[in-house]
Amino acid sequence: MSKTVTLRKGYDINLIGKAAYTLTPQPDLAIIAVKPTDFKSVVPKLMVEVGDEVLAGQPVFFDKNNPAIKVVSPVSGEVVEVVRGAKRRIMEIRIMPDQDERRYVNFTPANPIELSREAIIERLLESGCWSYLRQRPYDLIASPEGHPKGIFVSCFDTAPLAPDLGYVLQQESDNFNTGLAVLAQLASGKLHLSLRPNEKLTEKELAGVPSENIHYFQGPHPAGNVGVQIHHLSPIRKDEVAWYVHPQDVVIIGRLFSEGRYRADRIVALTGSCVEDPQYFRVISGQRLSAILENRLKGERVRIIQGNILTGATSSNEDFLSHYANQITVVPEGDQPEFLGWLLPGVNKLSLSRTYLSWLFPKRNYELDTNMHGEERAFVMTGQYDKVLPMDILPVMLLKAILARDIERMEQLGIYEVSEEDFALCEFVCTSKIDVQRIIAEGLEYVRLEG
Repeated sequence: MSKTVTLRKGYDINLIGKAAYTLTPQPDLAIIAVKPTDFKSVVPKLMVEVGDEVLAGQPVFFDKNNPAIKVVSPVSGEVVEVVRGAKRRIMEIRIMPDQDERRYVNFTPANPIELSREAIIERLLESGCWSYLRQRPYDLIASPEGHPKGIFVSCFDTAPLAPDLGYVLQQESDNFNTGLAVLAQLASGKLHLSLRPNEKLTEKELAGVPSENIHYFQGPHPAGNVGVQIHHLSPIRKDEVAWYVHPQDVVIIGRLFSEGRYRADRIVALTGSCVEDPQYFRVISGQRLSAILENRLKGERVRIIQGNILTGATSSNEDFLSHYANQITVVPEGDQPEFLGWLLPGVNKLSLSRTYLSWLFPKRNYELDTNMHGEERAFVMTGQYDKVLPMDILPVMLLKAILARDIERMEQLGIYEVSEEDFALCEFVCTSKIDVQRIIAEGLEYVRLEG
């Protein structure tokens, strides 16, 4: 039997600029970049040099800590530059794509149901698709030698202006189905799908997934976070590991087995109040953002974010699309002084309390900027975090344990179950303007290295 989980805690941030259901093909590519910085804790070792010709699906670097994990080129073409940062750290491998027809490394199409778990792992590692399997805790690329307690796929996203994954998956439902079959073989019967009650996928798209492994979540953000779902379905304890895959990455894995090639096309939602005609674009991982954003921005003082406004990374017009990006958000830069500030009635200001009159209009959409409306100050015990974190965790106590570097206390308070994105709303509502996500990230890294 399917399980329905109703979450009461959380908050939906309604913003102006949701993507319309229009899908535009990718613009012409001038150059793409593979960025090792997209992969947490990966130490890259180059497998190509400037001037080399590469095929789509050919490895460009591997992880020194785990040489079996390779990252591949999403296009065929010529390696034209290796961009390095401080201490010669590799920042980007830039490739000039073929202008005629894309050439691929050939992988024979195969039915995943007929393959062993070992054969599937080998193919995913060879093709570079293994990078799409990530693990909790720590949000790292999963270890090929690991045996997870389950593989989790969240088929909906509740973040501000998030893409409609139901609409995205409709574009390639067959490949999504094939990708699920691959994950089912890897998970040995422990593949879990999470849906909204009113956004059910068809039986065809869910073929091969037992009904008892299909779960329904209803409630405000962060109900769509895979970490919140894992917490309610199968909490992670010390020495346990759960894997998770984004639905669009499931599609890419499915293409590998159905088409016999690594095709890194993905659909990205261009959203935000500073976007003319927000919509969906079919793009290639690693392409320059200017190809998508050109002539589509309103205003000059804007902030470009890869991801949503709560967890995304600040980017620029000349940056390249990150490996896991499914959304680009553009909002006003909040660097202008505000007349009278909080003294005004604030009808057009978002507030979770009754500080402003806007609480009378709970369904209103807002045009928010990046203004912090204050600076960091002492921790204030207000109970705000508990109202927006739908997990059986004491958030303030966990944050204090991290700041104290008390590993035993962190473990007792559930450090292995959380990720930065799960605490994003806590940071949004924080009266003290604490950089909560940074603290969680530091705590996870400290436990990983020292625990």
